[in-house]
Amino acid sequence: MTNRSIKRVKSNVNKSSNGHFPELIRVSLGTAIVLGLLDGKLDAEPTTAYLMTYKDGKCMANCGFCAQARESKSRTELLSRISWPTFPILEVMSKLGKAASKGKIRRTCIQALNYPSVFEDLQTIVKAIRNQTSLQISVSCQPLSKGNMYLLAKSGVDRLGIALDAATETIFDKIKGKDVGSSYQWKNQFKLLSEAITIFGKGNVSTHLIVGLGETEKEAISMIQTCVDMTTLPALFAFTPIRGTTLEKKTPPELKSYRRVQLARFLIVRGSARFETMQFDCEGKISGFGISNKQLKLIIASAEPFLTSGCQDCNRPFYNEKASGPIFNYPKKPSLKEIEEIKVQLNCF
Repeated sequence: MTNRSIKRVKSNVNKSSNGHFPELIRVSLGTAIVLGLLDGKLDAEPTTAYLMTYKDGKCMANCGFCAQARESKSRTELLSRISWPTFPILEVMSKLGKAASKGKIRRTCIQALNYPSVFEDLQTIVKAIRNQTSLQISVSCQPLSKGNMYLLAKSGVDRLGIALDAATETIFDKIKGKDVGSSYQWKNQFKLLSEAITIFGKGNVSTHLIVGLGETEKEAISMIQTCVDMTTLPALFAFTPIRGTTLEKKTPPELKSYRRVQLARFLIVRGSARFETMQFDCEGKISGFGISNKQLKLIIASAEPFLTSGCQDCNRPFYNEKASGPIFNYPKKPSLKEIEEIKVQLNCF
């Protein structure tokens, strides 16, 4: 990008953002390689460009699982187990435009930390993206108010994600709410999700649910149904222990349990079954999915339930796992061997 074009981009963005222009942005390692910001080989290339707002220091929130948490001792360039190196924002925008024009990237997703100027930064980043490409833009953030949501929509955001993370209020308070000194409140999260739907429209609002924080399968699947009923798309993550976080010694969920929740989520999101028609044992483990075994075997064989869940074109490679496995969320269709392994993990089928 030439100096003249840099000035033009800054000028176009600043006209509608009160002159605020963040100079830096974080980029997931895989995205940086696809964009040509770094050299490297990837087992699976991200189809979405994953960006993160930059600040000097950690997030104001204090989520127990997060490397960016206020009291976390993790490295500042981490989010989950992925490194997010920092680059000049204008260089990233230029590379993003070129990658989008070649079809290498099909969506942009911006992860937002919680800090005072974050919505000014988000508006600027979104407008800078819009200057380069017409890619759809998702933002995952804590909007705090309906007014902030309007600002994001006006800037050009297509989808908004507001993370619940926990499947129950008790776990929410314990890992990201009042018990860890954060201002996030369970009921307010649902209020914000409902307000977001009025702004972005049904089907254009997402949330994250982390499996393995202490919930039962029944509680996780019940929350998935609640989200779908309110037209919010729930994306599943497997809890990943990160060194330096409060929950660094907690273990990930059992793979076979995660597979059952993935399968139930797929059926609920597709409208093939409901939580109320599923069966659970006395420990809250799912024992029946509410459809015939014949249908279930066909769906399992397709492997679709076990792909990364989230916005369209989001494959989030190896966010929860090493490329060597075990794989919780597949970034591309599993091989026949991997599908057979999934069938073994779902040993009741």
